[in-house]
Amino acid sequence: MARKQTKNKQQTFSITAPDAMTVTLVGDFTHWQENPVHLKKATGSVWSVSVELTPGTHRYRFIVDGQWREDPACTQQAPNPYGSQDSVRQVA
Repeated sequence: MARKQTKNKQQTFSITAPDAMTVTLVGDFTHWQENPVHLKKATGSVWSVSVELTPGTHRYRFIVDGQWREDPACTQQAPNPYGSQDSVRQVA
């Protein structure tokens, strides 16, 4: 029986943070703070990064200048054990 190959998908994450000095992306796919991904500031005030994710459900948050933040553009949120919300990305 042939195994189905799961192909990673390119996903772009972005957040508007005009006054930020640093923005990182953390989530279950980075082992949270163990392997954070640094976003780059594009023109204006939008920070973004593209990463490859496996198909499935992924929880993530941004860290903006040391402050944990949800993704304001994400419509799917899930409570976390720390009393706040994780943003949730579905990858097909």
